[in-house]
Amino acid sequence: MLTFAIFSLLLHFAMQASPPLDQVFQYIDEHQDDYVQHLKEWIAIQSESSNPTKRDDVIRMMQVVGETIKRLGGTVELTDVGNEELPSGKIIPLPPVVLGKLGKDPNKTTVGIYGHVDVQPARFEDGWSTDPYLLTEKDGNLYGRGSSDDKGPVLAWLHAIEAFQALKQELPVNLKFIFEGMEESGSKGLDELLKAKNETFFSNIDYIVISDSAWLSKKPALTYGTRGLCYFIIEVQCANQDLHSGLYGGTVHEAMTDLIALLDSLVNSTGYVLIPGIDSDVVPLTNEERVLYKEIEFNLEAFKHTIGTTELLHKTKEDVLLHRWRFPSLSIHGIEGAFSGPGAKTVIPAKVTGKFSIRLVPNMDPDKLSNQVMTYLNGVFAARGSPNQMQVALESGSKAWVAHVTDKQYDAGRRAISKVFGVEAELIREGGTIPVARSLQHTTQKSVMMLPIGSPDDRIHSQDEKLSRDNYINGTKLFAAYIAEISQH
Repeated sequence: MLTFAIFSLLLHFAMQASPPLDQVFQYIDEHQDDYVQHLKEWIAIQSESSNPTKRDDVIRMMQVVGETIKRLGGTVELTDVGNEELPSGKIIPLPPVVLGKLGKDPNKTTVGIYGHVDVQPARFEDGWSTDPYLLTEKDGNLYGRGSSDDKGPVLAWLHAIEAFQALKQELPVNLKFIFEGMEESGSKGLDELLKAKNETFFSNIDYIVISDSAWLSKKPALTYGTRGLCYFIIEVQCANQDLHSGLYGGTVHEAMTDLIALLDSLVNSTGYVLIPGIDSDVVPLTNEERVLYKEIEFNLEAFKHTIGTTELLHKTKEDVLLHRWRFPSLSIHGIEGAFSGPGAKTVIPAKVTGKFSIRLVPNMDPDKLSNQVMTYLNGVFAARGSPNQMQVALESGSKAWVAHVTDKQYDAGRRAISKVFGVEAELIREGGTIPVARSLQHTTQKSVMMLPIGSPDDRIHSQDEKLSRDNYINGTKLFAAYIAEISQH
């Protein structure tokens, strides 16, 4: 007993002598099992925003988040953002957005933290090796829907704050929280809320940080840009009913033939988008920017192996990353109306619908791009001389987002990563679209940075989504370090 008492006393004095942030790190290490249990409780709530039958679960998830912030001493407003009309005509409430505040010292930096706690649908029979809503730890990984996207990162922020408080250390910044429950379904209602609260809730925020993305490799990263997205629908109709190919084949202008020709006219075999003028607004690539890509850790062979292909459109690491993040791309996604079941069916479909999207980069504009696409496809269709009816429509459009990597917030992010992981941060972009980053930056005119803690193999949106325990715990330390570093500005 004497030996244990002496050891405890020495440990107490050692903690008192160590720097405050090191004490926070030690506390986080000692409480990691509690953090895993907390994540398990959140994962159990099936907050699928796209599933109307789960709307009550999403609302409950928002309430749980609000209660967690209140336990930290914060104030919380569960903000009503209206209703959603389902295709059936039924009206259901949108989940409230959590707007929280912690601290109001006018002499401190104020940081806004954005995250979401809704998830993509998941069922065991989809091919999961574990119950997607029962957090399962296996081989150092925490498996469960939402573990990486985005419940784990949201909890890591809250645990980092709790660590400061448990050690009776004054939180070095003021914090504001923006947590939503519709990100996986287009963030319905959020843009209107941002505009409505811009002169009040957001007015004194200095920086906004988002942790809803992942590293490119095993090396920690800061994300400073994402591509935008325009999603198009082409509809071609040749008759008022499906036709028997034996009776009508060779006598009509078939809708499917027209549609395939239109889709084939969009992009060539090297990935080059054939729509005239599409590159006219793309910000020119500078030599200084190109240098950023040379230092990024990215293995082409591993990338090819992961996706199961033997050859890519581009040969060098730099060119692959540039075309993944920095240049526009066009993808064809599918055709509706055509027979796709097993067996043979000799039918000429009366109406078919093609779907394709274009990823936008700065400074491309969705409305201008839409006009370019429609003008081009109308010209291609006219040149075919088909009597069929053809329509092109823009289903949805969002602009790209890019930040200034020389911003003070990015300096703080770099220092925090160096302190926790002992390496220099990689500066990366995302090829996908995270509209909230641009919405927050455009509406508030504040600095926005993505500070991810997920790995590229976390399988977000897929079966067996996971977050490694190491990333979860070290990510909590990273957020604590960021809070300390950003307070110095």
